[in-house]
Amino acid sequence: MSWPARVWLVLALLYAAFFGWYTSFGGPLSSDEIARYSQLLRDAGADASSLAVLRRFMESDTGDDFVMFNAIDLHDTPVPGPGIEPGDTTAEVMAKYTRPFMGRAFRNAAHPVFLGNAAAPAVDLWGIDGAEDWSMGGLVRYRSRRDLLEQVVFMSQLDHNIHDFKIAAMAKTIAFPTDPWFQLGDPRLVLGLVFVIVGLSVQLAVSRR
Repeated sequence: MSWPARVWLVLALLYAAFFGWYTSFGGPLSSDEIARYSQLLRDAGADASSLAVLRRFMESDTGDDFVMFNAIDLHDTPVPGPGIEPGDTTAEVMAKYTRPFMGRAFRNAAHPVFLGNAAAPAVDLWGIDGAEDWSMGGLVRYRSRRDLLEQVVFMSQLDHNIHDFKIAAMAKTIAFPTDPWFQLGDPRLVLGLVFVIVGLSVQLAVSRR
């Protein structure tokens, strides 16, 4: 096998491995899975109102990846509670939630698509009270709703509920899923183009010898 052919083979195998990890192939949640997750969330302490919303989230599953839109307004100082030390800033308390949550989520190909701090109060606002001021906003991509539900269940079973840190840090938040969605910078597209460029570059370099 020639050197360029070997490079193309390695690149193809690497891309296939990445594509298989980054893409959801499980299909929409089944009725049995919805019942199972509903019971697990109920056991974790979710109230009837939250369960109703989460059930709609599960029942509308497309089986594809989705993005969670987040608008966040942080407290000036965190609300005191277990695990919060005197002098902790709101950002530090928020990190006690986001680091373990996103650290585990990254393993299942979840990642931020966009994150940024609010540059000014809301410039277009109607039909909602008390939503003028926000601290930050972001979009987080999840491989599937199944992944997110597994993540929530896992976190709820930890010795310390890290969701308490989120509540202590946030004054208010809005989070809702968007599906279908689209972005020009899909890593599968970007990585594929990078690998094609690498393969063609190697092939061209060998042909010029």
